[in-house]
Amino acid sequence: MDLESKLAGYQQLIERSLCLWPNTSGATARLLNVSENIMYQIDGHDGLRAVIRLHRQNNHSKNRIQSELDWINALQLDGVIRTPDILRGRDGKQIQSVLCDVDNTADARTLRHLVMFEFIDGREAQDSDDALSLFTTLGQYAARLHNHSERWRVPAGFERAAWNTHSLLGEQPVWGRWQDAPGVNRQALPLLNSLGNTVQARLQKLGCDKSVYGLIHADMRYTNLMVTDGGIRLIDFDDCGSGWHLYDFATAVSFIEDHPQLDDYKQAWLSGYRTCRALAAEVEREIDTLIMLRRLALLAWMGTHPEVAIVQQLQGHYADVTLELTEAYLLQCH
Repeated sequence: MDLESKLAGYQQLIERSLCLWPNTSGATARLLNVSENIMYQIDGHDGLRAVIRLHRQNNHSKNRIQSELDWINALQLDGVIRTPDILRGRDGKQIQSVLCDVDNTADARTLRHLVMFEFIDGREAQDSDDALSLFTTLGQYAARLHNHSERWRVPAGFERAAWNTHSLLGEQPVWGRWQDAPGVNRQALPLLNSLGNTVQARLQKLGCDKSVYGLIHADMRYTNLMVTDGGIRLIDFDDCGSGWHLYDFATAVSFIEDHPQLDDYKQAWLSGYRTCRALAAEVEREIDTLIMLRRLALLAWMGTHPEVAIVQQLQGHYADVTLELTEAYLLQCH
């Protein structure tokens, strides 16, 4: 089944599932975004505006999704950062699960999970915004999250993915093998293998002490920043999990690691971060290592998510730019 046919099927699934939430009679669903998950805007009577996330099949278990929501709830309750409210269903639960017959699987009907969030009245951050100010804010937000995760007592059964060298570069990487990504040819393998080995060695030396490693957002990109009249809101904790704290900066510069202002963005983010949390010099030195870990992970991701718009836009030259960045990084390491 092609993507267009699948999306038509998902649209019908969402429309049939709206009754699982209160006050949705007569509401409409509009496709917002197709990426790791599929997002729909919901508009109904009495001013109802919300967003439904249809989770990718076999991506996160129900327990993992609930663990994400538990952290969001704690961040709200503790006043750390404003995130979208989670809207409970008629049964009082934050996660709704429905049978889906859209996907091409041996089992014709699979269980898919849905979460409804408050609609944020604003717009995504854009290149035309004050980038340095945005990165300063991102640094502050990241530090607040890291401070909270360091002291937060996670609920029993809490489970989230890990974003480390084992999960991203190991034998069974969560997003697939970078070696299989579009544009990675035989000539590129030696250089990228050297990059992977260097990244693993340096991060092993950095270690996983709670001062440098813990629960992180793991996807703090422009697309997950909403600019509103009340300030900047951080959304989409779907990738949150354990990882090195500076990986949150690496995710903030996803797909723009070759931007001419990258060093300025880095200094703005670090400046904002230090207003809320200390950062040792030996930790800061590995910020480029985390950028390259993320770059390899995204290279792999592009090979396993061909339907996503940004993959279709960048896959032609993403591997070539990765090689250029790799040469510069390895040169500074030696």
